[in-house]
Amino acid sequence: MKHGIELDGVTRMVNGEPHLADIHLKLEPGSFNVLLGRTGAGKTSLLRLMAGLDRPTSGAIRVDGVEVTGVDVRRRNVAMVYQQFVNYPSLTVYENIASPLRLSGRLGPKELDRRVRETAAALRLEPFLDRLPAELSGGQQQRTAMARALVKDASLLLLDEPLANLDYKLREELRAEIRQLFRDRPAVVVYATTEPTEALLLGGRTAVLDEGRLLQVGPTLDVYHAPATERVGQVFSDPQMNLLDVEVTEEGTEARLSPEVSFPPAEHLRGLEPGRYRLGLRAHHLRLEPRSPEDVRIPVRVEVEEVSGSETLVHATHDGIALTAQVEGVRSHPYGAELELFMSPSRCFVFSPEGRLVAAPPFTPEESLHGQD
Repeated sequence: MKHGIELDGVTRMVNGEPHLADIHLKLEPGSFNVLLGRTGAGKTSLLRLMAGLDRPTSGAIRVDGVEVTGVDVRRRNVAMVYQQFVNYPSLTVYENIASPLRLSGRLGPKELDRRVRETAAALRLEPFLDRLPAELSGGQQQRTAMARALVKDASLLLLDEPLANLDYKLREELRAEIRQLFRDRPAVVVYATTEPTEALLLGGRTAVLDEGRLLQVGPTLDVYHAPATERVGQVFSDPQMNLLDVEVTEEGTEARLSPEVSFPPAEHLRGLEPGRYRLGLRAHHLRLEPRSPEDVRIPVRVEVEEVSGSETLVHATHDGIALTAQVEGVRSHPYGAELELFMSPSRCFVFSPEGRLVAAPPFTPEESLHGQD
């Protein structure tokens, strides 16, 4: 029978402040799980509880059906990789990787050597086995830390933002490799990140954590394309999802954003009861040019622009409503410039005034990374 790890009503208080509140979470053996949340959401606190480094204030933690709430980390079959490059500075790469195997004392010299070299090969560390960590690049140091975690063959592998301190190119390289490394392992893998894009690239299942509370858990694409609440939509969007007050008219034939902007509801929005809602729109679905006759024109005034690589974030306002558009290319509009942004009603989410999801755009797994078109 599958057990994996289960957190049952786990709460963690520190100096009277709640770091985690009533966490219920089940993770199956062989599963790859992303823990997504902003800085301070409680991700590291949750990983430390799973590892046995800290104890919950209340609730229970079970591994393979056995309660381990009070069991010390040294008695658990767990491995953890941190943001920082945590390696033994006086040991070679080979000895760093071998250290958990030597500590266990269960393997003979030949089997230990085989395991170390196989793991080093998987992480492309073979040429560096005789080097010290100080002689490695940042990416190679983090590969070494990951290899030490992998070679242990733990039933629970925890990765706490392991790529956060690497430059963009190295992050891209390791992201592509990480999912493949863990694909056929029987372990429960939990990967914490602040980045929605990283969660999408890694796939598996995603648990969204915010202010110490677990908001939604499910297959990553399902959570991304059907956020249960406004808050999940915001956490799983970078930049944050645009949230706009909208009113559906009595006849249900028109949605009114402002005195200047109204539009007929898209197919997935038809049948909404008359009344006020919150419209959710991701920044990359606001554009400077229309793509279809159904696109809705929104006149805006530019507040500020941010250039990020080959894209520009255009922060603007319409009738007092703040909007952020993520557009291709390097743009340069002066403060106060009048522009037109275009949105497709077919890409809009609708939330109730209380913030619960009412309607989401249809999607298929074959859609692109950002769920466009």
